[in-house]
Amino acid sequence: MSQVKVDYYWRPGCPFCMMLERKLSKANISLTKHNIWDDPEAAKFVRSVADGNETVPTVVVGDEFWVNPSASVVVNAVTTGDLS
Repeated sequence: MSQVKVDYYWRPGCPFCMMLERKLSKANISLTKHNIWDDPEAAKFVRSVADGNETVPTVVVGDEFWVNPSASVVVNAVTTGDLS
């Protein structure tokens, strides 16, 4: 379903990450995954948008990003192009 790139920032053991990823997978949303524990640049990006914290999941669609979004926000952005 996903025609737009969805960058998904996560870390192992994060229950919120696992829950969101599962819901997005059920909605057929393709993710480009970035493990912030394995990728220092990914961790740096997350800190830059999360007030200096490594809060995950963080999701980027187009020029918009959300820290710990609901699945419905991401699905809506991908399926309708509504990035608000």
